[in-house]
Amino acid sequence: MAHAFVRNMTFQTKDLGKESTLLLTFDSGKMEGLYEKFYPVVWKISTFGKTGPYRMQATYTHQLAFSKAQVVNGNIVDAATCVQIKPSEKTTLTEDNNVFQFSNPQKGVDDYLQAWNKTGLTQDMAIGFLNRGELMPVPALCFRGVGDGSNVTAEFTPILRAYITSDYQETAVLQGAIETPVIWEQNLGALSENTTWNLKRDPSTGHYKITQV
Repeated sequence: MAHAFVRNMTFQTKDLGKESTLLLTFDSGKMEGLYEKFYPVVWKISTFGKTGPYRMQATYTHQLAFSKAQVVNGNIVDAATCVQIKPSEKTTLTEDNNVFQFSNPQKGVDDYLQAWNKTGLTQDMAIGFLNRGELMPVPALCFRGVGDGSNVTAEFTPILRAYITSDYQETAVLQGAIETPVIWEQNLGALSENTTWNLKRDPSTGHYKITQV
């Protein structure tokens, strides 16, 4: 999965029966250090109405990038700068006259992504993915308060999960696990380039299900 594969996903529903909000995030519990060393970021949110057809589209490109995240009130609002990176590479964030810059990636720890902070102050960083035509990456995982002279090390597998919840907004940094149950989980590397998924709700139980078309 080293190449920059693209996954175009369409989530659709018709006459769902209850107004519901679908949330997508990379919060797989298989990642060591989740909610301790780093925090998942809400990627996509879309509200589907009780009746009628609705659709949400999401595109993921497996071109990873580190960014200097700007976190305001628990949300990533922007990125000051970024650098594309691949597994087994490392980069260093520095600052000169209030201009931040990541170094060109070099050989690092096998299979891991690594970023060093050498700005003189603590910084928030994020690992995310860069879609075609975008200058800044979509944040997936956030590292808060990275100390000067220290680094963040991540092993990122694009395992995407879906929930039904209206408690969050896009780019929110999740401080703990989402309380509603996971209704869908997929390793995006295993999907076809284009997939369509139906969201349905069982009126007798209130449970939701997402199945591929």
